[in-house]
Amino acid sequence: MAAPRLAHAATPIGIGVIIPLSGGAGRQGQDVANAVQCMATLINDAGGVLGRRLELLIRDDESTPAIGVAKANELASAGVAVVLEGWNSPVTLAMQPILARADVLDITMISKADPILASAANPLAIRLNSANAQDAKVIADYLKSRMNAGRLVFVTENDAYGNGAQHGIEEETKRLGLSYDIVKTLKFPFPQTDFRVEVTSIHDAKPDAVIVIDANEGAGLPAFLQQYVQARIDAPLICTVGTVSPSVIETAGAAANGLISADIYFPETEPFASNRENQRFVAQMQKQFKTMPDKYMALGAAALQVWAKAAAKVGSLDRKAVAEAIRGQDIPGTIFGDVRFSADGQMAHHYAIFTVRAGKIVVAG
Repeated sequence: MAAPRLAHAATPIGIGVIIPLSGGAGRQGQDVANAVQCMATLINDAGGVLGRRLELLIRDDESTPAIGVAKANELASAGVAVVLEGWNSPVTLAMQPILARADVLDITMISKADPILASAANPLAIRLNSANAQDAKVIADYLKSRMNAGRLVFVTENDAYGNGAQHGIEEETKRLGLSYDIVKTLKFPFPQTDFRVEVTSIHDAKPDAVIVIDANEGAGLPAFLQQYVQARIDAPLICTVGTVSPSVIETAGAAANGLISADIYFPETEPFASNRENQRFVAQMQKQFKTMPDKYMALGAAALQVWAKAAAKVGSLDRKAVAEAIRGQDIPGTIFGDVRFSADGQMAHHYAIFTVRAGKIVVAG
């Protein structure tokens, strides 16, 4: 009983969170912030970290790099021990050097661009979500299982995330020896919600499959799905890994039915359903926020959980010591089970292909 009392008596540890709370990704960002708060509650109730409770300082990056940089500077000045960040890859890439120079550990929750872990601007980078390079293999393997040749159309978000995702998929299909004719690549900015021109171009191209890369889950992707169905295009629609959250399906309605995608977390499917840490997290999310967590919420919560476990292991908040307890190491007992991080800071994942039927995610196999 002494540990929890001590945790609440000592000076709190500041935990920075930078995520979009407004704009196209605002709803999802708010959900991620809630999930981090949920994990902070679980950790504080168990005694905190190093005998101190955690206190969240949550900031809105508005999906804009310049604002993300301003918030990173603000939190560094506030003396936080770690910043958990990242929905949009361009924002993450802009913030990394700011936090590194301030000697603040920077853990990317969601942003996928491959340079996030390759840039010298953040030599102690850590990321929980899957990377573009990992995701590309999953999509290429799915294409191979359905057709070895054909006509493809890419509908691609024109930024570090979208362009990197498309490049990775193209490279993986070549590596697998698949013969695809990319008849069109249609690029669009992250905020776009009117896809009538793109949908008309897809219809005219008569593709065998369409791959859409759109991280604007609050508005852009649901709008594209609705307009795609309205155009009566017969080609299967493949959404890149991790872009189809329950909120996308809810917003898109019947237009989401039949899409194909893949992801890394399904709270009520094994191996997560029987994972005690995941059970605790799900129960706390339902109690505290009256919601079933999705993948993004799980990644946000797990980012704080992994940091807390590493800090406890080394007995310090030192940026380098905590990072080295994560990078290249196994972290047991997380929401995602016993997880492994590669030497460059990337968390490993297991994927499942799914489709949507009657408004519900149906996992293959």
